[in-house]
Amino acid sequence: MLPEYRLFINGEWIATEQKSQVINKATGTPLATYSQAGPEEVDIAVTAAWKAFRREKIDPYYRYEILKKASELLLERHEDLALTLSQEVGKTLKEARGEVSRAAETLLLSAEEAKRLQGEVVPIEGSPGNTNRRAWTMRVPLGVVCAITPFNAPLNLACHKIGPALAAGNAVVYKPASTTPITGAKLCQVLADAGLPTGYLNMVLGSGAVVGDALARDERIAFYSFTGSPAVGLRLKSSIGFRRIALELGSNSPNIVHSDADLCLAVEACTRSAFANAGQLCISVQRVYVQRQVYDEFCRRAVDLTRTLKVGDPLDPATDIGPMISEAEAERAESWVKEAVAGGAQVLVGGRRRGAWLEPTILAGVTPEMRVCCQEIFAPVFSVIPYDTIDEAIAMANDSRYGLQAGIFTNSLDVANLCAQELEFGSVIINDVSTFRADLMPYGGVKESGTSKEGPRYVIREMTEERLVVLRI
Repeated sequence: MLPEYRLFINGEWIATEQKSQVINKATGTPLATYSQAGPEEVDIAVTAAWKAFRREKIDPYYRYEILKKASELLLERHEDLALTLSQEVGKTLKEARGEVSRAAETLLLSAEEAKRLQGEVVPIEGSPGNTNRRAWTMRVPLGVVCAITPFNAPLNLACHKIGPALAAGNAVVYKPASTTPITGAKLCQVLADAGLPTGYLNMVLGSGAVVGDALARDERIAFYSFTGSPAVGLRLKSSIGFRRIALELGSNSPNIVHSDADLCLAVEACTRSAFANAGQLCISVQRVYVQRQVYDEFCRRAVDLTRTLKVGDPLDPATDIGPMISEAEAERAESWVKEAVAGGAQVLVGGRRRGAWLEPTILAGVTPEMRVCCQEIFAPVFSVIPYDTIDEAIAMANDSRYGLQAGIFTNSLDVANLCAQELEFGSVIINDVSTFRADLMPYGGVKESGTSKEGPRYVIREMTEERLVVLRI
């Protein structure tokens, strides 16, 4: 019998009649079954969160204790969670272990922020006629937060939404991706075991078309935190009216390698980061612009490194690249590569597919209108493009509807400063790749890459209301 995972509502595990299977991404065999929610279950979950928030306010220090304990429990259950991520997502075991460690850090950062919620003194007495008044601001929770998470980093990205929401004093309704419900269920159990009061976290499972739409319609939800595609993000934003939302969407991240850079560092960082998590990261290296003087050498070294990477069973500790989330996604990425080749691009290495595995692939000779360049490929594929001047590289990097993160490799302070000023991205990473992220930093993009910032300290500002208090004395 396959294990069954259920909805988590008001502290109880709820089964429904409609079931779906979770598939082991490496073997293609069923891993578990899970209950799917419908509009009725979504309503019950939101009601539970709404009532919990109004019934029982959690003091900031108690929030800290709960989240700190949850962080410790993640580390205690490290290997079980890593194995779950590897089977459910297809991550290599070393990537899965890294995600569990980062998720524990994200919860710990959230715990610390629960103790630091603060307002500021407003010097109202400095205005005419107000010498007998004092004023200050305070941060108050919004109420119910909806957290909608993707498949590619289902544990850490859930912690980036749920942790800050709870730290701010909100209740949460959580919808993980349909492909990763086991990770979601185990995270709910961790927080329950850490002492989170009943109703403060509720999980509903199912498709975006059913569960997502029902969540968007429920006006008791005050704030939405969504990571996913721009198309779905735009639809969600359009449907919620004046309520608040934080969107972390797609990218086709550019990385610039100037001729004065440490070429060994640039090759190693760009190549390994492009293929991490089988390229299924929104800040994955996708476009690499290399100054013409070092272009051929960069390509040669990148190809040599790629040929040393092991593609295979994600549970093998030696594996560098596991399967993509599904064979259908691997087929899509393969078709984009073939389309680029038909248009004149060259495959320097890789390009072949076996089931859900796509070989790590480097392309040359791409043009801006090719989908491998202008859209988000979300696969282990990157393109190397030559440039002559840094102004040309910046212009090509900015020629995108996305603007999440960009990387620049250079030993010139002038070039680094120019890129920091002119690259139109939420973050510019100097002498490292676009894929770099520390969980405490402000993280978010511009253009179609989203709105607002993640990072516990920064998103808590969005998940709370700044309330002004004026006292007449």
